[in-house]
Order: sequence, then structure tokens, then C-alpha cells
Amino acid sequence: MSFTLKRVYDPAESSDGYRVLVDRLWPRGVSKQRAELDVWNKDVAPSAALRTEWHRDRMATDDGFDGFAAAYRAELDGNPAAEALVSLGREHDRVTLVYGARDERVNHVTVLLDWLAEHGASVETRG
Repeated sequence: MSFTLKRVYDPAESSDGYRVLVDRLWPRGVSKQRAELDVWNKDVAPSAALRTEWHRDRMATDDGFDGFAAAYRAELDGNPAAEALVSLGREHDRVTLVYGARDERVNHVTVLLDWLAEHGASVETRG
């Protein structure tokens, strides 16, 4: 199993393998046809409360991401949707986690990718 990341606004490629949208909200301006997803796993995304807190704190402090990441990891530890994602990785050679965030480095998907690596998944980044 191998997980990687890709923005939903980038073109889908056959090398993406199994494409999973991991945002709680549907990305703006992208049709379902254009997204070319295999599944939308919105339950693996941060809770609405955590998402709201992150957006509020991000404006207030520069180090708010560390607190967000720790809280999100705690959510993932008890989340059946996260375990389902690990299972998808066992079923497919490549799973691409698709997301809509503008910042490719500071977002919940990077935390999710790290969490997957900590739980035995092979991960790679495209750069």
C-alpha cells in the first residue's frame, strides 16, 4: 500500500490509483465529474469544531498548526473512517488523498499522511 497527496484542482492521472477526497466540505468550483474520485471519505477529515478552531487560531498565532495537528491526530486515533482508509491502502497499490486546501504544506492532509505512516502505511510525496 502506498499513499500520496494531490490537490483536487490538479488533473487526475492514471498513476493516482484509487482517489479519495478527504475534505469534509466539497471543494469550490470542482464538479464531481472533474474530480474523478473513487470515494469521498469526509468522516476522516477534522471535525467541524476542530476545523472552526483551526481557522480561528491560525489567524491569531503562527504556531497554531501544532495544536491543530495534535488535536486532529487524537481524532484520528478513535475514528473508524481513518481505519477504513488504512484498509483501503491494503486493497489498492496506490491511494491518492485528494484535498482542496490552497496551502500544500500546512493542511490537515499532511497530518493525515503522517498518521497513516505511523500506522504502518507506505507514504510518498510528490514534489
